[in-house]
Amino acid sequence: MNRPRRLSRTTLTLVLAAVGALVVGLVSPAAAAAPNCGITWGSLPRADAGLSAEGVAVTGVRAGRHDCYDRLVVDLSRFAGFGGYDVGYGPVEGANGVPVPLRGAADLAISLHAPAYDAQGNATYQPADPAEVVPVGGYRTFRQVAWVGSFEGYTILGLGTRARLPFRVMVLAAAPGTGQGARLVVDVAHRW
Repeated sequence: MNRPRRLSRTTLTLVLAAVGALVVGLVSPAAAAAPNCGITWGSLPRADAGLSAEGVAVTGVRAGRHDCYDRLVVDLSRFAGFGGYDVGYGPVEGANGVPVPLRGAADLAISLHAPAYDAQGNATYQPADPAEVVPVGGYRTFRQVAWVGSFEGYTILGLGTRARLPFRVMVLAAAPGTGQGARLVVDVAHRW
């Protein structure tokens, strides 16, 4: 008669270690590719109703990629006196009410209560290509940043995103001694 063969403790330990390594190897790449960011921002509109003081103007627009979100930064000429913004999902429209088409499944309208020109009407910022204000190819969430315009003390940008995702808006002061102004920051999460 054949009796079942018993595995030694050493063999059993090696088999369990191999299975454990296989399971960890299968789980780890997914965990590393999608960090748990703990984002709780939501996707409802954000606004600050203040108006900017004279002399506060848009001076630049840039974008960056982070592990959990893509970031759009609008540079301003001064910190003191920056007055407000309206940021929310929905159609992005120019001064004439005509919708601005953007790449992506969702459109984020960004309106700053600050012009992109000085008191004499001279441009303080003018993108080289209004349809592609900053290059966002290869970004996980951003699809397009478009310059809608600056008029009557307001500046409007359109941000095309991959989907309607959580976002946050912050106004940051410049580092002391840099001579820079405030920055309006819009972060859009990569996922819910």
